[in-house]
Amino acid sequence: MARGERRIVILGSTGSIGRSAVEVAAAFPGVLRVVGLAANRDVPRLIEQAWLLRPRWVVVADREAANTCPRSELPPGVELLVGPEAVVEIASHPEVDTVLAAIVGRAGLESTWAAVSAGKTVALANKETLVVAGPLVMERAKQTTAVIIPVDSEHSAIFQAIQAGGRPYLNRVILTASGGPFRNHSPEQLAHVTVEEALSHPTWQMGKKITIDSATLMNKALEIIEARWLFDLRPEQIEVVIHPQSVVHALVEFVDGSVIAQLSPPDMRLPIQLALTWPERHPGPAKKLDWSQVLRLDFEPPDLDRFPALRLGIHVATVGGTAGAVLNAANEVAVDAFLRGQIKFSQIVPLCRRALEEHPFESHPTLERLLELDIWTRQEVCRWITQ
Repeated sequence: MARGERRIVILGSTGSIGRSAVEVAAAFPGVLRVVGLAANRDVPRLIEQAWLLRPRWVVVADREAANTCPRSELPPGVELLVGPEAVVEIASHPEVDTVLAAIVGRAGLESTWAAVSAGKTVALANKETLVVAGPLVMERAKQTTAVIIPVDSEHSAIFQAIQAGGRPYLNRVILTASGGPFRNHSPEQLAHVTVEEALSHPTWQMGKKITIDSATLMNKALEIIEARWLFDLRPEQIEVVIHPQSVVHALVEFVDGSVIAQLSPPDMRLPIQLALTWPERHPGPAKKLDWSQVLRLDFEPPDLDRFPALRLGIHVATVGGTAGAVLNAANEVAVDAFLRGQIKFSQIVPLCRRALEEHPFESHPTLERLLELDIWTRQEVCRWITQ
């Protein structure tokens, strides 16, 4: 292994973040060496990535999909592993330095937990891990000396700004939100939003689930919760501002009133690269701002009546306990139901609120209890939808 070369695995390599991570890794031979790729079902794309990066392992988590992945189609020397347990195995393997956790949703919890438990550097794109089990994950990281570096553009921006201003002097953080495609819609208009409209994000190209979350602003609610645990903040230290251009990704205010912001075009390759190469910085494939052009930056407070998901995020960040696991599970089920045409766009957040109100709240749950409530919530919300 060349000096300074980091051995990484990319979990969720065929998703939108994973594909960008593959592109970043390919741009840094001698700096980043991908030793493992893991996907759920997209076998053709996984095979393409294997030929590009020549990892030691590829993992297909879905056993049925794995049957469509002949070993003969993989490059020589690449080992095929199958099942969710194989994802956990490579995330915690002793020959791995850094794990990019980019599996979407609650499904990424076990592998991220395994990487943290093994003391890895974790480039965290799976915000749901901290939404569901933030206090447990951060405590585990302290015990194992694992390093968690955020990949979400907003949390990466906070991470960078804190380095510049100093954590002891931090006063508050401000997460920016584009507002999605419906930031000027009335409640009546929101009741008639179609799937196609909700999937048309004005500034970011993302997977379907996070695109819908961006349209409801549930993604920002989840990011409030993530920031609460990741940076050890009080809920009142976290605010949200609407910024349609998606150029300023977050702002950090320090006790003297100085505010440091991180700016870049809406291109996830930059925070991915930063997380994988930190504390070094290298010229990379991400877009750069063109300062020869007029640049307008608008900011406005969010309308909590139009986007009630933000209230849920503030509430969950405040009460902690089992609330995060329940909110995340309810949202995943509700978003899937909307994409399937089973519910209206305007029903997503009320279903999440109902789950929070009706679940048996516990303030200090174990990981096992959180997983139990994840299942309970999914069953209950599915039942409500089909009633």
